[in-house]
Amino acid sequence: QVQLVESGGGLVQPGGSLRLSCAASGSIFSSRVMGWYRQAPGKQRELVAEFTSAGSTNYADSVKGRFTISRDNAKNTMYLQMNDLTPEDTAVYYCNVKALIAQMTGQTHLGVWGQGTLVTVSS
Repeated sequence: QVQLVESGGGLVQPGGSLRLSCAASGSIFSSRVMGWYRQAPGKQRELVAEFTSAGSTNYADSVKGRFTISRDNAKNTMYLQMNDLTPEDTAVYYCNVKALIAQMTGQTHLGVWGQGTLVTVSS
């Protein structure tokens, strides 16, 4: 089954850090375009950080200097290192990959989302 499996969310105090992981299961990355999004209660889903088609990174203004996106292509895993967290960072975080190739069938799956992982920043 082709899916993105997220982990690393949880409860953290303000000023703390978390690292989220997004691993491709049953598939491999076939696009450099991928990113992290988040959705806070009562708000729309928003982009947090991404790898662009040009190979660069892009961050939301609210997380610049605090969050770092990275990936390990050999492990087909993407990460989001989050430092100096604030209550405003509380949200469900989702990863998205533009394209995955299923290892069993070779079929390309477009626009795949992870299941989401909850990050709660609270004292």
